[in-house]
Amino acid sequence: MNNSLPVKRRGCLRKGCLALIIIPALIVVGLIWGLRSSRSLPDRFVLVLPLSGGVDEIRNESSSLPFIPSRGPLSLQELLFVLDNAVADERVKELLLDIGGLQTTPAKIAELRDAVEKVRKGGKKVTALLHSAEDSDYLLASACDTIIVERGGYLHLDGFKAESLYYSTPLGKIGVQVQAAQWKKYKSGIEPYVRTGGSKEHFEQTNALLDEVYDTYLTTVSKRRNISRSAFEAMINNEALLSANRAKVLGLVDAVASSWELERSLTKKITGKELSSDNEAYVSAAEYRAAVTWPKRSTTDEAIAVITLSGTIVRSLGELGEGVDVQTLKSSLDAALENKNVKAIVLRIDSPGGDALASADMLQILDSAAVKKPFLVSMSGVAASGGYMTALAGKTIFAQPLTITGSIGVYALRPNISGLAEKIGLKRDVVTRGRYADANTPFKPLEGEAYQKFVAASGEVYEDFIGKVAASRKMQVAAVDSVAGGHVWTGSRAMKAGLIDRMGGLFDAIQAAQLLAKIEPGKKPKLLLYPLQKSWIASLFDGKSSSFSDRVVVAIKKQVLREVIPGQHFTSMQEFYEMLGESGQLHLLAVMPCEIIIN
Repeated sequence: MNNSLPVKRRGCLRKGCLALIIIPALIVVGLIWGLRSSRSLPDRFVLVLPLSGGVDEIRNESSSLPFIPSRGPLSLQELLFVLDNAVADERVKELLLDIGGLQTTPAKIAELRDAVEKVRKGGKKVTALLHSAEDSDYLLASACDTIIVERGGYLHLDGFKAESLYYSTPLGKIGVQVQAAQWKKYKSGIEPYVRTGGSKEHFEQTNALLDEVYDTYLTTVSKRRNISRSAFEAMINNEALLSANRAKVLGLVDAVASSWELERSLTKKITGKELSSDNEAYVSAAEYRAAVTWPKRSTTDEAIAVITLSGTIVRSLGELGEGVDVQTLKSSLDAALENKNVKAIVLRIDSPGGDALASADMLQILDSAAVKKPFLVSMSGVAASGGYMTALAGKTIFAQPLTITGSIGVYALRPNISGLAEKIGLKRDVVTRGRYADANTPFKPLEGEAYQKFVAASGEVYEDFIGKVAASRKMQVAAVDSVAGGHVWTGSRAMKAGLIDRMGGLFDAIQAAQLLAKIEPGKKPKLLLYPLQKSWIASLFDGKSSSFSDRVVVAIKKQVLREVIPGQHFTSMQEFYEMLGESGQLHLLAVMPCEIIIN
C-alpha cells in the first residue's frame, strides 16, 4: 500500500516562470533579426525614398517586436533627417523618390519639397518615379530634376476638394440628438451634429484655404515644369486623367519606363555593371537611416532638444491610446531641462488640438520650461486650436506658408439619447441628492439654467484662451478676438495677423535655436529627439504597474493595430463615440473643425 501523498506537479506556466522562457527567446530572436537586417552600405548607391499613404510627424516603434517587424512608412522627421544626411554623403550619388498614393497636408509636402531642393543644390540628381499619381504625388514630384511615370500608369490631376459629412439627420433617425455650445461663429466643429449643411462661415474659411493651396499648387508646378499657369490649369479642368504618354507629350513628365527598366538604367549608371543579384545600387531610406549617425553628426557636446507634440491632445493615454498627453510632454521637458548639455529647446507641433483643459495644462508646463532655457516653436502640417495654444510658450514661432493654424476657439458637445432609449424601450429610475445631480445625463436634454451653465463653461474657456494669446503675442484682447472666434489661418496669413513670427521649417527653427543658445555657428550641436523612442526590449521591461506578460500582450496588440490600421486621423465622429462611452460627460474641445488633405 502506497501511503505517500500525491506530488504536486510544478509546471512552468506561471507568469514569473513564463517570463524566464519568453525573455531569452525574445533576445535571441531580436539578435538574429538584427544581424539579418543589417548590412554595410556600398561605396556608391541610389538612395530610394518610398512615399505613400499618410505621413506621420514621428513614428512610435516602442511596441515593435523583433518577430513582428514594422512595415510602416518613415515619418516626416525621419525623411527630413535622411535627406539632410544625404546632402553631404558622397556615397549617395542620386536620389529616387518612389511616389504613389501620398496623402498628407500641404505644409508637409512643402517641407519635403524644400528638403529635396536642398539635395539638388548639393549637386545630386533627384528623380521621381510615379505609379498612378494624383495631385499630391505630382506636387512633390515636381520638385525633382526628372519625373518618370511607370509604364501603364497615369496622372489623375483633377484639383482639390473639401468634403464635410453631416450626421444630425441620420443620428436623429435613431433617436440621438446633440446639444452644442460654440465659441465663436467660425468654430464650425459643432456643425456636423447640429446642421444638415455648412454655415456661411464654414464655407468662407474653407474656400479661403482651398484658394491659397490651389494657387500655390498652380504656381509651383507651372514654374518648375516651365508650363504656363493657365495651360496647367486647363489640363486640370479639361483632361484630369492623362495616360503616361499623354502626360509626356504635354510636358508634365520626362519619360515613361517600368520600375525594372529604371533600376537597370540606374544600376548601370552607378556601378558600371548590369543589374543582377550581386550588385547593390539601391539602398532604401530605412536601411540608410539605420546605417548613419542619427539623427545627424555633431561636432560638439552642446545639444538642442527637439520635443515633438504630435496627434490629438488628450488628458491621458490609455493602453492603446493615440495622440499626446500631458505626462508624455512633461517627461520630455524634464529630460531636456535636466540635461546640462541641452542649451535650447525646439517644440515641434503637428496637432489639431483636442481636450481644452489638457491643452491649457500643457501651456502652463511649457511656459515654466521657457524661462529656464531658450524655447522656440516649429509648426508642421497642423498646429491649430489647442495645438496653437501650446505654441504660445515659444519665444519665436516658425510655420510653413501652408501650415494650418489658428482656430482659436472652443466648442462643447453633449449627446441626448432619450429618443433612442424610447425606441428600444429602455426605462430608468433615478434617485438624486442635489439640484443638478441628474442634469448631465445623456438620457434627457439640458434645459433652462442647466443649459446656460453648459454654454457658459465653454465661454469661460474661450475668454481664457484669447487672454493667453494676448499675453503671449503682446496684443490687445479685442485684437485677438478679431482674428480668433475659431477662424482657421494658413501660416502666411497667420503671420500677417500677428499669430506667428517667421516662415520656415524644422531646420530653420533648429538653426535659430542654435543662435539663441549662443552655440558657435561653425559647430554642429547634438540633436536630442523627444519623446524618447524606446526599443521593444526597453518598453517591455519599463512597465511600472503591469506584469511582463501583460506588457508583451499590449505590445503585440499595438503592432497588430498598426498593421491593420496603418494611419489614424482625428475625425469629428471619433469624439462622438468617446462622448457616448463616457456617459454623456461634458466635453470642452479646442480642436480644429476640419482636416485639409491633398488627394
